[in-house]
Amino acid sequence: MNHFSLKTKSFLVALLTIGSFFSLKAQTYQSVKQIAERRVPWLASSLSFSIIPSDNWNEVFELSMRNNKIHIGASSSSAASSALNWYLKYYCNRSMSHFGDNLSSVTKLPVIKQKIRIVSPYPVRYALNYCTINYSMSFYKWEDWERELDWMALNGVNLMLAPVGMEAVWQNTLRKLGYSEKETLDFIAGPAFSAWWLMGNLEGWGGPVSQNFIDQQAKLQQKILKRMKELEIEPLMHGFYGMIPTSLKTKMDIKVIEQGKWAGGFQRPDFLLTEDPAFSKLADIYYNEMKTLYGRELRYFGGDPFHEGGSSKGTDVTTSAAAIQKVMQDNFPGSTWVLQGWQENPSPKLLDGLNRKKTLVIELFGENTNNWEKRKGYNGTPFVWSNVSNFGEKNGLYGKLQRFADEVYRAKNSQYGTFLKGVGIIPEGIYNNPVTFDLMLELGWHKERVDVKQWIKKYQAFRYGKTTPTLEKAWQLLLETAYSSPDIYQEGPSESIFCARPGIDIKSVSSWGTRKRNYDPAKFKEAVKLFVAASNDFKDNETYQVDKIDFVRQLQANIGDEVYLEMTDAIKAKDAVKFKKSSDKFQQLILQQDSLLSSSKYFSLNTWLKQALNFGNTAEDKANAIKNAKIQITYWGPDYNAATDLHEYAHKEWSGLLGSLYLSRWKKFTEQELAKMSDPEAPIVDYFKMDKAWTEDQEMYAPQQLSDKQLNDLINRIVK
Repeated sequence: MNHFSLKTKSFLVALLTIGSFFSLKAQTYQSVKQIAERRVPWLASSLSFSIIPSDNWNEVFELSMRNNKIHIGASSSSAASSALNWYLKYYCNRSMSHFGDNLSSVTKLPVIKQKIRIVSPYPVRYALNYCTINYSMSFYKWEDWERELDWMALNGVNLMLAPVGMEAVWQNTLRKLGYSEKETLDFIAGPAFSAWWLMGNLEGWGGPVSQNFIDQQAKLQQKILKRMKELEIEPLMHGFYGMIPTSLKTKMDIKVIEQGKWAGGFQRPDFLLTEDPAFSKLADIYYNEMKTLYGRELRYFGGDPFHEGGSSKGTDVTTSAAAIQKVMQDNFPGSTWVLQGWQENPSPKLLDGLNRKKTLVIELFGENTNNWEKRKGYNGTPFVWSNVSNFGEKNGLYGKLQRFADEVYRAKNSQYGTFLKGVGIIPEGIYNNPVTFDLMLELGWHKERVDVKQWIKKYQAFRYGKTTPTLEKAWQLLLETAYSSPDIYQEGPSESIFCARPGIDIKSVSSWGTRKRNYDPAKFKEAVKLFVAASNDFKDNETYQVDKIDFVRQLQANIGDEVYLEMTDAIKAKDAVKFKKSSDKFQQLILQQDSLLSSSKYFSLNTWLKQALNFGNTAEDKANAIKNAKIQITYWGPDYNAATDLHEYAHKEWSGLLGSLYLSRWKKFTEQELAKMSDPEAPIVDYFKMDKAWTEDQEMYAPQQLSDKQLNDLINRIVK
């Protein structure tokens, strides 16, 4: 009886094992198939998947034909979704982007004649900057995040910043410290400014927020994390690094370092000294609230003490760093602290206090710096090479493409190559320059150096569905101009004079930007002419049409520079006639730019404002979201500082904004300068007052879209 029972048990175990195996096979990479069902339903039923081993711990995927299906063998969900994207790009000439999709069905599925195998040299493919969460994603709802995560997965991202819903963590933490609801809400930033709150730059700005908003964001984060787990994208959460409300020292007997003021005059939160017994207590409460809301399986945490000029005076940075990491490890054993490689951060003293095996540095500014080399692989700390390229989600064509490829290859093959763990994209805004993101994330699957002049030909095919000789010539010229790699320091794209607070001899629109074009504008104009000349071959292609408007927008912004110079020369010569003539021409260019951009949702103020309106679930939340949206893209804040460093930091060349605030400011400037020519004591325009008044109106700026003929006529006038 016992013998029979043992045999029966063995048989049942075998059956269960076989059943589990087939169940696993049936469910293999189901999340990736669901991406196909959402984005390319014409392909989904023709896909099959299998699990294959990693290649010496490196992620790998294979593409082949099996039983008349496109077969994807992959070592992870991230590799499988990358394989799907590879097939779409390099076999079907299809792609997804933040600036339009080229995902229409193909007439016949392309056959894979010979199996291909691609191995990633890097364990990490990273995405997002804290600022991206606000400049691009402030008002994302679930459908927006679902699309975003599909794009991330297709592009191979396996580690992504995910700080949504931190309001609830802080609220629950502060409740346990005796805070009232009002006191808590006074600390939490508004929906368009949470990034700088989490980075310890400000508190409360953009609020007060509502309980409804806090609950909404927490529920949204839970959905985001669930989907990320399915796609095997590790979330980078926001850790506790000593940032506390400035009000806490009035409630508890604690030792803090006051962090002073941040850009524009914002009061920073305090830093709680790690040797104070309250530090561990607060950290434990914070992490326990995070576990309750978002789970215990979290493995990566961000948070940078003394970020962007914060004060460390009065503390031992090395000891503090060790304490911050220890409490992180106590709550989430084996986790990794991810630090921003920005300016002087992380300092050598901070790194000296860390277990480097549980630390990862994101080198943010790779398009301009080589800190990984100067700092000797961050003194032996694992790092990710990335670039910012866009600041404030400003419009502008820019991206040092060949530098991206060359620096990644150089770092990998340098004496510090063993510390290079991956590549990443760290834009402050992601709705721009799709070519930069496609290239940067694809580098995560390339072992050899990439020649961008050759790669760009393939890019054109999957960006637009096909390419033509004319288009190829245009893109080669774009590589020599807007997308060239000069050895010149530049923070983001060259700025548009249309968006500036008016003045004479304006060098930059925002405090750290530049108006200088580090390329030949005449050659760029030739590129745009060639691109537009290919229009008949891409009439119904969304991605081509979006790029055409973007390239023509840049051309007209360049023309604006020339007319602005005519205006300022006339002012200096006190020639009222020439000044009036050039000012009229300049204002007409602004109106033309407004009309041009009204034809695309990607360049419309109304798109941003509607997203803010729909984000709120109550009248109170809707009103606050719209106010946040308008303030962010104009004077930014704070209210009491008319000369804030941050005004125009997130300016936008958008229809609606150009035709309202920007045009009004330049009209006032013209009136002012004409008056000053006859009366030097004439009143000076208060642009800060104008900006604030604009943010307080209720206008949604619905675009007056041109007909196809009107749009084509306008484009032809601009590029002639």
